[in-house]
Amino acid sequence: MNNERLNYGNKVIYMEGVIVDIDDCSISVDLKGRLGFFKAPKRMFICDYELKIGQEVGWNMSFPEQLGDEVNDKYISNIEKERRKQEEMRQRMDNKEA
Repeated sequence: MNNERLNYGNKVIYMEGVIVDIDDCSISVDLKGRLGFFKAPKRMFICDYELKIGQEVGWNMSFPEQLGDEVNDKYISNIEKERRKQEEMRQRMDNKEA
């Protein structure tokens, strides 16, 4: 693991949540304690049983740490391209409906 960029010690925290949605690729989980929501690929889950909505899941995690003040221009460019693409598709759909 590449931890030399992190400034703070690793504080692993046990978290739990409830599965609220399952699709072909991902699983959505509401975190217990009103801490939020996350969606992760199915391949990230370790399962002994068939996944079902309402099942509880648990995992260890730490707090995300900002690695610096630099912005990754490649990611910004990809995000902007995806947003433009989505907007173009919306406009095409609106034009077809009109």
